[in-house]
Order: sequence, then C-alpha cells, then structure tokens
Amino acid sequence: MSKHQVQVSFKHGPAMPAESGIRLRQLLETNPEALKGIDFKVLGALVNNEFVSVEYRLETDSTVQLLGYRDSYGQRIYRHTIAFLLSKVAHELFPGCDFAVEHSLSKGLYCSFRRSEKAPGITPEELDSLRSGLQKLIDEKTPIDRMKVTFDEAIRHFEEAGATDKLNLLRFKNSSKVRVYMCGNYMDLANHPLACNAADIERFQLIPYQVGFVIMGPDRVDPTIFPPFEPADYIYDVFKGHKEWGRIVHVRTVGDLNERIFKKKIDDFIDVNEAYQEKRIALLAEQIAQRKGEVKWILIAGPSSSGKTTFSKRLALQLKASGLNAKPISLDNYFVERGHTPVDENGELDYEHIEALQLDLLAEQLDALDRGERVELPYYNFTTGLREFHGQFMHIGPDDVVVLEGIHGLNPRLTESVPPEHKFKIYISALTQLNIDRNNRISTTDNRLIRRIVRDNNFRNHPAQKTLAMWGKVRRGEKRWIFPFQKEADVAFNSALDYELAVLRPFAEPLLAEIKPSMPEYAEAIRMQQFLSNFLVIPPDRVPPTSVIREFIGKSFFKY
Repeated sequence: MSKHQVQVSFKHGPAMPAESGIRLRQLLETNPEALKGIDFKVLGALVNNEFVSVEYRLETDSTVQLLGYRDSYGQRIYRHTIAFLLSKVAHELFPGCDFAVEHSLSKGLYCSFRRSEKAPGITPEELDSLRSGLQKLIDEKTPIDRMKVTFDEAIRHFEEAGATDKLNLLRFKNSSKVRVYMCGNYMDLANHPLACNAADIERFQLIPYQVGFVIMGPDRVDPTIFPPFEPADYIYDVFKGHKEWGRIVHVRTVGDLNERIFKKKIDDFIDVNEAYQEKRIALLAEQIAQRKGEVKWILIAGPSSSGKTTFSKRLALQLKASGLNAKPISLDNYFVERGHTPVDENGELDYEHIEALQLDLLAEQLDALDRGERVELPYYNFTTGLREFHGQFMHIGPDDVVVLEGIHGLNPRLTESVPPEHKFKIYISALTQLNIDRNNRISTTDNRLIRRIVRDNNFRNHPAQKTLAMWGKVRRGEKRWIFPFQKEADVAFNSALDYELAVLRPFAEPLLAEIKPSMPEYAEAIRMQQFLSNFLVIPPDRVPPTSVIREFIGKSFFKY
C-alpha cells in the first residue's frame, strides 16, 4: 500500500483504503458504502478506541466504530453540542449575560441565565428567544468547524469576546496551537467532541425550572419522544447552596481554582472548603439530636465513591458532641449465603441486588432492636460465603442511634418493619459545583469515577483498566437501586470539595496512562486524562486527615 494510503476498517462491516489525513466526515460523504447498515445519524466515532468527532483526520490504519444518539458517547456529543450552540445564542442575543450550564437534573442539564445582578433569573420571553435562536441554527444547518488556531489568536478572540473563563483556562497552558470549535464568529475551546453541524441536533426541549431552565434531549431508547421531566427540588437545593457559595468565594470554574493555586492562596481555600463541609455535618447532627428519643435509625445511601463511609464517621463524631452515641451496622454482614446470591443478565453474582441481602433476618433484627431488645449481629465470611455469629450483641439505649450505611439504605423494603418516625434518611453524593468554564460543566459521575480509580488502586490493588471495565455495571446498579430512592431522603448531603480534583490528578494520571490504545477502556482513559489536564496540582499533604478525600488517597484519621 502506498505510504499516502491508510486502511480504514468499520466495525459494522466495510473496509476501504483512504488517503492519509482525510477527515472521517469526508470519507463518509464520498463513500456511501461506509454507511451501509447504519440506521442512525452519525455524531462521532471511536477511532482505534479513541473518542473523536467526525472532523478527526485518519492518519494511520484505523478501526472505526460510528456513534449515534443511542450510544453513551453519542449522547455526550449531543448534549455538549446543544450547550455550545446555546452559549453562542445567549451571548449574541444578550451580550454580557451570565449564562452557565451548571449540573445534571432529571435527565437533562440545568442552566442558569441572568442579564444583571438584579435580575431574578430568566424570563419566559428570554427563554423563547433562546429557543428560537437555537432552532434557527438547526433549521439553517449551521456548520460547526473544528480547527487549530495559534495561541495568540485564541487569546485575542476570547479577550474581544470578554470570555474570561476561557482565558483563565489558557493562562496555564502554552501550546503553540489551540484546538477550538467555531460556529460563525463564536469560538469555544475544544473540550469535547461536537457534532459538525447544528442540524445534527434534531430535537430538544428547554423547560423552565426554578430561576433557570433545563435542556432535555430525546429519549435514548426511542429518540422520537422525550423522557418525562421529573423535578428534583432536593438535588437542586443542594446544588444551589453550593453554587451560591462558589460565587461568594469567587471560585466557579477550574480557571478560578487554578488562579488560587498559582498565587499560593490555596491553603485558606482548602480550610474554608473543609470548614464549610464540617459545618453542614454539624448542623445535620444537631437536627437529629433535636429528635432525640424519636430517631433511632440513621439511613445513609449514595452512589459509588460518594464518600459514604467518611461521612458516616464524621457524622458519628458530631452526634457524640450532641450527646448521642452512633452505633454502626454493616449491611454487608446480611448477605445471603453465596449459593443463594442473585445473578445478573450475564450469569454473574449480583451483590448489588436487594435480594442479595437476607431481608427477613434483617427485618427481624431491626424490628427487635427498635423495640429495645438485644440481638446478636451476624458476620458474613467473604472467604467461605457463609453467615457466622461471633457473639457480637447490640441493643439501642436512650442515647443511641444506629447508622445503616449502604446502597439500599433508602430503599423502603430494607427498613419496612421500622416506624417511619424512627428513621432519619440521608442521601449523599459528590455534586461538584465547579465548571470547566461557563458552558462546560464537570460531571458528578466523572468526579466519582476519578475518586474510585484512585481508591481502587490504593486499597484494592486494582488497575484503572479494571475500574473502568466494571464502571458500566456499577452505574447500572446505581440507576436501579440508588437513584430511584433519592426522593425518600429527609436531607441530601454534598460531599464534593471544590479543590479535590487538583489533588486527585497526580494520583489518577499515571494509572490512566497505563491503559493503551488496544484496550477497550482507552477512549475513557484519554477523555479523563484530557479532563484532568485542566487542573493545576495541589500536593496531597495539604489535605486534612479528616477530609473525605483521604478515603481515596489514604492517610485518613479514620479507620476503614
């Protein structure tokens, strides 16, 4: 084969030679047979296991998997493209407005918008203008171009646009070329792959909510309909409090955080972050203490790597300061014997299924404890897969509360024998308020995944590849057993710390670098590496021993 030719193999079938350097989009346009068997609009691709846009240049022999809306990566492209286009519309229709894509909500993205500090939020007329402006870009099939510009050109453009959030990100970078997306005169940093044309975003909804609005895309299974919007006021309130705190301390984006790190003003910021979190734990303990004699059970649930264990231990200390003694019960000790463990769709043992717990024994003991009786707690032997009893007895005294922490903590089936007034239910997750920049949020799932990669390597000797390989299964378990019961909580607690990713970066990067292009997890590894590259580093010795971050990086005050 000529050195000017590369071989391109599509996972869905065809293979063909192509000129080296051709863009994937051009190859698809000039070779209709490459789309044979594809029944979806191509939004992006995995090329040699790397997540890219259709503007990607094919410079080596390549294996290509085309991505549509039903793919998780295709959904990312769809959401990021809507956010990019909305940012363009907002700043062109309302120069100087404060528009930000803030966090996930229901199955969409919550956005804030205000034209001045005195404005309470977006008006119906302003939302209609944004909706019409976005639809116009779609109807006119407006192209979105991915290109490289010189560093000076990027700086000049963002200065003229008043895009201080983009300038702050570039301040600590010095590459001679900067990858950007252009749509008309609007420029954004290429933080994620985007669609190559606004027309690829065929359907969307902008739903007014609170003082902002929610972007909703079509249903993933059936893109001809929209999923129902389910307001989650409790999650919104947690984010709102944290976002307002971010505005007060002037750290809303990664660039703001980097500025503090660079100016050696990070120690005070760390102390304030930790104090703010400890204060909220203390307020929770006081809220529980005010119901002394009534509340006997503290139920804590949250997704993987949300910091449940450290939170439980810190809450126990605050409860002690309020005159209550917290007694833990590990739900792991109530697993059914291994031969009775449910299996998932692949025939593998499913320890996350609620039926993996001996619910009748648990109900019997919880009911007895709630009546003030003394019971012998079980011990689950993970080596033998059998339940044992080692003479560990418990009863609940007048100054005692029992802490049940686990993925099913908020599932009503777990504690249905306990009177509702005796329970205090807490949902915990790492709901980061920090954005990369105004229209590029930090996914709370990504925040937790970085935590888990670091923890799994430090304490379970798992390589990052193994963590990434099982993450999809973990997420499916969360969607089935955790997220549906968020609304059961009395309170929601946010364990995210605005500085944590700068601490986790040096731990995670070398682990991610071990994942090579031949591995299926490569796309996710590269995506996470690119994400972490935005952060300056904070040395781990700056992290207090009681911090939730110590649960993942080690040297915690607490024993796990």
